[in-house]
Amino acid sequence: MTSPATPARPGGTVLVTGGAGFIGCAISDSLMEAFDRVVVVDNLHPQIHASGARPAELNAAAELIIADVAESSTWDRVLEQVTPDVVIHLAAETGTGQSLDEATRHTHVNVVGTSQLLDGLNRHQKLPRRIVLSSSRAVYGEGAWQDGDGTTFYPGQRTSETLDKAQWDFPNAVPVAMKASETFPAPVSVYGATKLAQEHVLQAWAKSFGVETVILRLQNVYGPGQSLINPYTGIMSLFCRMAMGGKSIPLYEDGEVRRDFILIDDVASAIVAGAVSPRVQGEPMDIGSGEFQTIGTAAKLIAEHYKAPAPHVTGQYRQGDVRHAWADVTAAERVLGWTPQFNLSQGIDRLATWIDAQPDVKPA
Repeated sequence: MTSPATPARPGGTVLVTGGAGFIGCAISDSLMEAFDRVVVVDNLHPQIHASGARPAELNAAAELIIADVAESSTWDRVLEQVTPDVVIHLAAETGTGQSLDEATRHTHVNVVGTSQLLDGLNRHQKLPRRIVLSSSRAVYGEGAWQDGDGTTFYPGQRTSETLDKAQWDFPNAVPVAMKASETFPAPVSVYGATKLAQEHVLQAWAKSFGVETVILRLQNVYGPGQSLINPYTGIMSLFCRMAMGGKSIPLYEDGEVRRDFILIDDVASAIVAGAVSPRVQGEPMDIGSGEFQTIGTAAKLIAEHYKAPAPHVTGQYRQGDVRHAWADVTAAERVLGWTPQFNLSQGIDRLATWIDAQPDVKPA
């Protein structure tokens, strides 16, 4: 994986929660270049870290503290030895479908974990200059659509009744890109609701204490380094493993579901920019590739890479999935000076090449 462009160097200490995960490892090299000290707090959850060992991808100079962000004692322990100038809050349970079955777990980690962090910072009088939160496009739910007259409306979650009839889109309407300054958030998953709660808790707290906030709503992140054992990390690695085994990739609905697939390299550079940029804004910003692709297009590119059979449409659906999602990234470009660098074809090539090089990967 290539490192993001060398950032400005504010120096000082950065504290990264969940920093031994996919995104945390991807930003660790750049953070070591930008800060004097990088401290990572992560519980090395077995769903992500099967061996429980420190990830090799985490920069060797980063200090790793194995602890649970949702426990008050964690912050007493950490903040006794760390005075953060910037906090990057990545720690979260991320499974959209899983959150429906484990709502308490997701709420505890995502919401209580955030409030415990903030309470700890206040309790120890170690308020950082800035907190960067990795949020999610899941806060929008189905997002905004426009009818034939150009009027914007919010259709809400699709029902089983309409999905059983293969009515995938909303009649006589077109979807609109997700834009934090315009699109009203209306999550349709427990996970999305907890991410929106994170945003609200952080903003209310930070404004009271004069702490800068950078809230980045990430679209579908994928790429080298993502977990190949976690079934909730997204479809791209699963599609690669299916095609690797010579299978035809199954496409839910009609294969025309739109998604904004953003390579981890671009996500990493956005988060680092949020940590070091001299200019920030307190309101959320969207991070995506700058364009949408259909699930069918992504599957076709992966199948071609592996010379696998063409993908096939199944007509199945997953309850709680939104129909279309992609980002308007103009705010992040304007405020942070960040732009995505990789298109879908480049990203798939990087992901598949990395997966092919893994010694223990098995076809799905």
